[in-house]
Amino acid sequence: SEAWKHHKTVLKQFLAGFTSETSMSLALYTVLHKPLRDHIEQYILLLTKLNEVLKEGSEKDVVTSAIKEYVKLESFIRQVLDEACFTKSLWESLGCKFTDMLCVPERRLLEDSKNLHISASTNRSDRILLFDDVLVLIQGNSFQSFDLKLVWVDENCSEKSAPGLHGLRIITPEETFFLSAKDLQIKAVWQWKLNQAVRQALNGKRDFPLWGQTGEGSEPPSCRFFTYVFRLEGKFKSASYEGEWHGGKPHGKGTLKWRDGRNHVGDFKEGLEHGFGICLVPRRSQDRYDCYKCHWYEGKMRGYGICEYGNDMVYKGYFKENVRQGFGILENLSAENPFKYTGQWENDKKNGYGVWEDKDRGERYIGTWLNDHKHGQGIVVTQSGVCYQRTFHADKMVGSGILLLEDDSVYEGNFTEDLTFVGKGKLSFANGFVLEGTFTNKLGQGLQTHGILNTSNEQLDDRITKAQLGLEEFPVEKRWKGIYDQFLEFIHSGCKEETEESFTGFHIQTSKELRKSQEYLFCQRGTEDVSWKIEDILDELVQHQGLESLQSYLEKALKSSLHPLGKLLKALTIAFQATYSGIGANRHLLTMAQEEVKYYAKKIWEFYQGLLHLALEQKGQLPAKCVDGETRYVDQKACSVVLPLILPCFYPELFMLYMLYHEREDDLYCQGIVDLSLFPDIKLLEFLDVQKHLWPLKDLTLTTNQRRSLIKDKCFLSATECLQKLITTVDPREKLVILQKTYEEIESTVSRVVEKDYKLPMDDLLPLLMYVVSRAKIQHLGAEIHLIRDLMDPTNQGGLYDFLLTALEVRKCFRVTAA
Repeated sequence: SEAWKHHKTVLKQFLAGFTSETSMSLALYTVLHKPLRDHIEQYILLLTKLNEVLKEGSEKDVVTSAIKEYVKLESFIRQVLDEACFTKSLWESLGCKFTDMLCVPERRLLEDSKNLHISASTNRSDRILLFDDVLVLIQGNSFQSFDLKLVWVDENCSEKSAPGLHGLRIITPEETFFLSAKDLQIKAVWQWKLNQAVRQALNGKRDFPLWGQTGEGSEPPSCRFFTYVFRLEGKFKSASYEGEWHGGKPHGKGTLKWRDGRNHVGDFKEGLEHGFGICLVPRRSQDRYDCYKCHWYEGKMRGYGICEYGNDMVYKGYFKENVRQGFGILENLSAENPFKYTGQWENDKKNGYGVWEDKDRGERYIGTWLNDHKHGQGIVVTQSGVCYQRTFHADKMVGSGILLLEDDSVYEGNFTEDLTFVGKGKLSFANGFVLEGTFTNKLGQGLQTHGILNTSNEQLDDRITKAQLGLEEFPVEKRWKGIYDQFLEFIHSGCKEETEESFTGFHIQTSKELRKSQEYLFCQRGTEDVSWKIEDILDELVQHQGLESLQSYLEKALKSSLHPLGKLLKALTIAFQATYSGIGANRHLLTMAQEEVKYYAKKIWEFYQGLLHLALEQKGQLPAKCVDGETRYVDQKACSVVLPLILPCFYPELFMLYMLYHEREDDLYCQGIVDLSLFPDIKLLEFLDVQKHLWPLKDLTLTTNQRRSLIKDKCFLSATECLQKLITTVDPREKLVILQKTYEEIESTVSRVVEKDYKLPMDDLLPLLMYVVSRAKIQHLGAEIHLIRDLMDPTNQGGLYDFLLTALEVRKCFRVTAA
């Protein structure tokens, strides 16, 4: 070997006792191998004789065990020598080309198709060589070698073999071929030797003895961990994969790295990205990366994902077939041209209903899109309070529209992007005057008009000043379809566990520093972020069908962003805030927002029913059939069960819209409250025409030098304190209960005064309620009353609650004092 060639002097000294006629191999065998073999034979003979004279017992057992080990050692030495001779004969018979490329000192030949005939697939090879580390196929002047660590042997392929032949399928990362033998026994020998060679290569050591009992019968593991560089044309060409394998394909956790800088870390299934993965793609023009944290399905992005682009844009939403599809949010975080889009995507472009916020211009567009352009009906809300509705075509305004100015003036007609009136139009002023005609705006001459000014109206019609936009243009059932479609797809898939996280999303820490480094590839999700098991969710749904139990379960589910219903609510909350918070807080959008919240409750109830239906089906139970009036039933359950649970998520934005809508009335009411607060209790009771026999004068406790006529805030104190709790809750049900308790406190106080049970008639209740309202000093009572009326359970309409709400609408009474 090469080792001896470099140490000839030492070798001559070592073999000094041998003549030149003796062959080198024989000399080495005589010096190194024969003495060791002779010693082992002597030990075996000695131990055997000793074993014959020993009696049964522990000592004899030890000697017997030692004999077995020496026999194994003797067999191992013989097998190693045979392999070496077998391999040496191969190198001598092969051509120089093959020998130079295949000959490695430590490599040993285990089997040769010339000795035990087996053939590869048609025209595949002339000769098959099985070494202890590679499988070699030789054809003509070329050969292919396959690392045994990435070779799988499948015997179940008889149906694919030629008639009369017995086949083995050999699977490697990039190629699959068949070995065929005419004799079943020959096939079995090759299969056994292949499996043993693969297993020993994976273990990194040979069996002892080589083909003895230790490895006999055991097959190599089907799941392995290895690094491989793909060579052939395809998706992974030139990529290095390090990770788990199964059946010749990446399967499990792994990392792919391409020469161009692309990296993918995540889950694989049958050779393709499948499951959660993080992919880095270098940008050509910059030394930066696009980072995709997404779910993959059969090699393509599908489901919820986050993409942090190298240009400081971030997309959070759904993908399909490697493109943005469904609901998603795109935000530009850079200081240059910052924006945020929340809405529908189709084929990687903004398509459908969506909201665009231009932070530089201080504008928000709410409307439809087509191929990344504003297209169709749209509403634009500005930071200054101006709001208008127009038709758009490829980002350009076309046709006439309606422009609602912050001073309550309303313009109907054509206008430019900088809100200059042009052409025919009608301008309704805040004082009720109406100017209708043709508007022009010449450079340096300002706005000019030719038309008719109507001054007959003394006040502006509320239908104009409080006009509601978007109701006909954007039907509530067509908004946010991308959110609902994802949930429907999840239910229709049977809520399979593999699609669960794809729908519900994931939680993963991120930072720009990590994103710019290779360490970002290895960021892991914590165990606490594992979503609820879907089978547990379906089991619980069946167990919580009673009203109280159901409300408790839904409350817990809706608070968790890891529960499908909680995820749905979270997405709807984001969409609602994107539309109506900040710049979008405009009174002309109140009805649009109000009906949206009601529709959310309806859809959540429908999806809960869909999950329950699936859970019952899986348990073999028949879900209840739909009956007449099903729509009314859904609406009722949505309002009574779901709406109170989800309202806190939307209340800040929704109540702001109510306050803006009723701002004028509440300002007058507040001024009246301020004026009335100056009145002492007796003076205020007298002013409000409360009958004197109902006055709780006993509650007016006097101190030294105090006059009864000057005492304030003592009468009906318990009712006043009760009504003040109205602003502490967002649930319309709880607000109604507070109103009822306020009524009961007033009635209780009156009964104490007249010293008998007293049921207040409307004529007595109204002034008393006015007194309590004036003392409670609730700033936005008008907004509170209308919110309760609009969102209360329909079953509570009429009766006492309706009576109390009607009685509370007394703001006009306070305008008298304000005047």
